[in-house]
Amino acid sequence: MPDSQPQPARSPDGDAAAPPPGEGALVLCGARLADGRVVDVRLSGGRIEAVGTAGSLAPGPRVDLNGYVLLPAPADPHAHLDTALTADVDGPVPHGVEDVQRRTTEAALLQLGHGATAVRTHVRVGDVAGLRALEGVLAARRSLRGLTELSAVAVPRLLTGAAGADGLAMLRDAVGMGATVIGGCPDLDPDPTGYAETVLALAAEHGCAVDLHTDGAEPARLARLAAMAGGLRPGVAVGPCGALARLPRDQAARAGQQLAAAGVTVVCLPQGDCGVSGGARGGGAWCAPVRLLRAAGVRVAAGSGALRDAANPVGRGDPLEAAYLLASHGELAPEQAYEAVSGRARAVMGLPEVRVEAGFPAELLAVRGHAVAGVLSLGYSRLVVHHARVVARTSAVREYGDVQATVALDLPRQSPRGGDPS
Repeated sequence: MPDSQPQPARSPDGDAAAPPPGEGALVLCGARLADGRVVDVRLSGGRIEAVGTAGSLAPGPRVDLNGYVLLPAPADPHAHLDTALTADVDGPVPHGVEDVQRRTTEAALLQLGHGATAVRTHVRVGDVAGLRALEGVLAARRSLRGLTELSAVAVPRLLTGAAGADGLAMLRDAVGMGATVIGGCPDLDPDPTGYAETVLALAAEHGCAVDLHTDGAEPARLARLAAMAGGLRPGVAVGPCGALARLPRDQAARAGQQLAAAGVTVVCLPQGDCGVSGGARGGGAWCAPVRLLRAAGVRVAAGSGALRDAANPVGRGDPLEAAYLLASHGELAPEQAYEAVSGRARAVMGLPEVRVEAGFPAELLAVRGHAVAGVLSLGYSRLVVHHARVVARTSAVREYGDVQATVALDLPRQSPRGGDPS
């Protein structure tokens, strides 16, 4: 059927394909927004072209989102894709370019299926591996263009003293290759302050963002970092800062005020530590005290951390799970928790804001459910839109035996596949 003719709406669980970029508009029909409105949304040219009441937009290629909540797509501001999916590897993890490219690609697609249309991944540079891991990540970034956006954080081990000279040279090479963010872990360098100064100076020289690992166990060190980072553009992020949750409340609050005054964003990891900053193990808190930090004025985003590697062999890389954990632990309300993995995450990554309104980027996630809280609780079926294209679908089907009580109580049921609900 030609595009000029009205076409039947397709469920996101079906097999309708979105038009390629630049080839016409796509209408998302009957979607429920976070505020409860049911709307049609027309996408074109990578952006949201129009939002209207259900049934009001002109016909064309359509996807039926009846029963789905439509939200700005999440993003992951803290991942480690070069080591992802290695928890079951026997012996040393291979770090060849093709090995890293394969792992990064598979992990990025897993996260895309969850809804993350942009990922910031931290990559080790220097030492024996040199720049091979970064080369593999950048190759994956090129191959995934049009599906998802990857940005690479160059993470050197040492930067000060004689031992750090090679790390600094490697870091400069990494920026030249295409790393857009400079990171690392000052706490592991013999001179943490010198490490941070070097990173901040190099970032200012090249106009790069900064994203540093720290557990936050030493408030004085965190205060020095905040003082040095104040006003740096395009911005500074630190995380996971899990040790702040183990400090006396007044000390943690004071550290939060210093970070807020410097404009430093904290990226917490509700799904578990990534292992780089030496976070707590054996029952200690690894997630930052989000509610306390927000009360101090800190911008807080949430990332995934490790994805099935040695640091977290069961990591999922699912932004909705990160938001669920923040909400279920009482750190944030469900809507605020989702904002931590969407709007806040995009902001710290330097990405444009997304709203389900005309003119905004068409970076969207539709999840079966009726409200944000339900989406975080049982959001299995998902449809992901990147640059106005449907780029991923996940369909979850739950079936029950024909129990008489379900009929007598008039409870909602999912009918057998291809069968009659009766």
